[in-house]
Amino acid sequence: MPREILSVAEMAAADRAAVERGAPTPVLMERAGEAVARAVRARYAHRPVVIWCGPGDNGGDGYVAARHLRRRGWQVAVEAAYPPATDAARWAASRWKGEVRPLSDAPSPGTLYIDALFGAGLSRPLEGEIAKLARFCQSQPLAIVAVDTPSGIQGDTGRPLGDVAFRADLTVTFHRRKRAHVLAQGREACGEIVVADIGLWPAEHPDLFENDPSLWAQRFPWPAMDAHKHTRGRLKVVSGEAWSTGAARLAARGGLRIGAGAVTVLSPPNALAVNAAHLEAVMLSPFETDADLAAAAERADAVVIGPAAGVGEATARNLQALARTGAALVVDADALTSFRQDPEALFACLDRDDVLTPHPGEFERIFPGLLDQSPERIAAARQAAGRAGAVVLLKGPDTVVAAPDGRAAVSLNGAPWLATAGSGDVLAGFIGGLIAQGMESFEAACAGAWIHAECGARHGPGLIAEDLPGLAPAVLAELFACR
Repeated sequence: MPREILSVAEMAAADRAAVERGAPTPVLMERAGEAVARAVRARYAHRPVVIWCGPGDNGGDGYVAARHLRRRGWQVAVEAAYPPATDAARWAASRWKGEVRPLSDAPSPGTLYIDALFGAGLSRPLEGEIAKLARFCQSQPLAIVAVDTPSGIQGDTGRPLGDVAFRADLTVTFHRRKRAHVLAQGREACGEIVVADIGLWPAEHPDLFENDPSLWAQRFPWPAMDAHKHTRGRLKVVSGEAWSTGAARLAARGGLRIGAGAVTVLSPPNALAVNAAHLEAVMLSPFETDADLAAAAERADAVVIGPAAGVGEATARNLQALARTGAALVVDADALTSFRQDPEALFACLDRDDVLTPHPGEFERIFPGLLDQSPERIAAARQAAGRAGAVVLLKGPDTVVAAPDGRAAVSLNGAPWLATAGSGDVLAGFIGGLIAQGMESFEAACAGAWIHAECGARHGPGLIAEDLPGLAPAVLAELFACR
């Protein structure tokens, strides 16, 4: 079942709904604190533990965790930044019979610290003794476990609220990941993330999900027993001029490896010989004008345009011609930049089956200012998809895929080895190949991004883009075995 990602407000609503259905806040707090203690026991050897407790329910979770750890024989002390200020926190504190002392200004490296000061809903910067403690922790090799989010990290953006925030080796959150747990800056501050079930109900109409196979695997386009190449989809990829052909071939090979039955590189005449010398299973077809290109793509199910296509009017005209063929378009790289002076002309060509695949620089060129104006990348990608009327895949370590209808997904399996020239061209080919096989464009973009990242992670150091298509079969075989 797809796993939704919640905003701070949505998580608060889930808590309220549980209370309304008969699960009192102290019961939920008991489950949460026990989950924290369980995660600590599973990952750390016995050592002294200090739990920093704040005034709210996050602090209440800390008091419960302290009780459960001590019951298991751990040496536990609580350091309270403030007295408990909610009914549930007061209840939890009253059940803790151990030591409570003020915050220390010099934590010890030999102790495990649990940050239960403030949760994801914090709305103001850390200050006073807590800010001082956070600064001290940044300079020391301390083992820190965070409850919900590291204190000072805003739950909807993953960014510090001020100039300082805690960082954790392990973060235990509840029910579902929040946005801070999936966006790169927050994810880095959280360390390992454990999501504990505390008995809440799923959201009724979720529209933000973790991008993994649970989101799209049931609709993956596996071939039928009687399949042949023409029933497995026709993908075409537009090549650049003679000295800029490799990117299109990478995209074409990606589309072929992901399962498209017939893949063709559409090539300018001066690049035909270069392309022909490097292509085997991928076919080759010439074009001279934009009208020729549209004719060559007339029977395509999907077309990739942009990888090393050249920036300028010719590429813009080629895209506009392709838009009239009815094929789904995957618009990447140079095809995006060719519209930087007039993004609306690009949007006028698109429909909801098309996919734009910008990295942040290309995103800025066609959606100027949107990343700066939005609170986080999810909101920016959603606004971009609405503006373009097409699916937008915003690349990064936390790749976001957004559809015009508001659905969005965030990848959690980003691999740093993918930061290499040509990697994005293969991704465009993966997405185009899946769309050509009949996969819905939002799901194809999600699946392509996830498979692409898995390929990068499996290879690891030394990865180059040429490796990626050959890594896809092993990933696909595992998906097929689990279908």
